[in-house]
Amino acid sequence: MSILPDELWSRILELGAKTSRLDYRDLCSIAIVSRRFSYLSSDPALWSILLAIDFPQSSSSPSTLPPKSTYKIRFERDKARKVLLWRRAVLTAESQVAVSEKRLRELESLIVKEMERLKVVGDELSNLERARHAAVALNVWQPEVVRSSHVEIVGQCTVPIDSRLSTLRMEFKVCKQQIAVYRKALNDENLRLSERKEKLTSVKYHPLQSYRTSSTNDNVNVKRKKLKQCTEC
Repeated sequence: MSILPDELWSRILELGAKTSRLDYRDLCSIAIVSRRFSYLSSDPALWSILLAIDFPQSSSSPSTLPPKSTYKIRFERDKARKVLLWRRAVLTAESQVAVSEKRLRELESLIVKEMERLKVVGDELSNLERARHAAVALNVWQPEVVRSSHVEIVGQCTVPIDSRLSTLRMEFKVCKQQIAVYRKALNDENLRLSERKEKLTSVKYHPLQSYRTSSTNDNVNVKRKKLKQCTEC
């Protein structure tokens, strides 16, 4: 290692930076090897390359500071931006979870109300069916005790039996259909809630991951490819 001259090591580090095989972590690790490598890794040309690759949008703006100091400032600024984006992503994911949980409570409440309505309609339908059978039975001979019971049942019915039966049967069918719709929506919302909780866990687990837009990432990749092509020429 000590046999190679500084010019050759500088060229190796420069090629590593241009081809993205060396990043700021690598240069910082190389700097603690020895005083010689600390000097070589602090070369302004290396940090200028990293500035152009890692911060392409801000690399065009002039700076009076050394490239390494400029890189550190922009790195800390970018890190703070990522933290803010992470907090925003966490809040967004938490709000989505809260929305799903609220929707689940609403659906469960609607299902309970429809079930109560279905029970009321079913009870009334059952009573009207009994009244209808009792009315039909009055047309044939019956013992007086049975006949008086049927007369009492028919007398308790104050609405037209046939028309009311048709209405109740339709209402009973609609209630069952509505409950099926609510239950399907409940299952879908449960799946959505699970996905959102997984997303929230993932966001919390990776607090400093990059939240750059895809266009920004594409620009960085294009910049790296151009530098690599220029090096190979």
